Amino acid sequence: MKLPPNGQLLRIFIGESDKYQGQPLYEWLVIKAKEEGLAGATVLRGLMGFGANSRIHTSKILRLSLDLPIVVEIVDTPEKIKTFLTCIESVVTEGLVTLEKAVVHIYRGKPQDEK
Repeated sequence: MKLPPNGQLLRIFIGESDKYQGQPLYEWLVIKAKEEGLAGATVLRGLMGFGANSRIHTSKILRLSLDLPIVVEIVDTPEKIKTFLTCIESVVTEGLVTLEKAVVHIYRGKPQDEK
């Protein structure tokens, strides 16, 4: 797959304990992105954060949180991101979803004979 240089970065900020259909929401989002043919997805786990409810989530031992911040990042064409957003609109019930322009400089995997 080749990505054009004018891409879009989708960031989905959710909590680690958020679920959809009994599975972690971040897992569902990544699997859905793959099913929809998006270029790729990455899940990042935050050490500390807060959101719309202004509740601090942290990994510190004294305030061990079971709901650490999670960011799912996806880069693809604006058209494919827009289509994906319609798939997840009703699924992300709490959190933040942002879009940014992304200039795709390199997007490549290992050649098939090296896998």
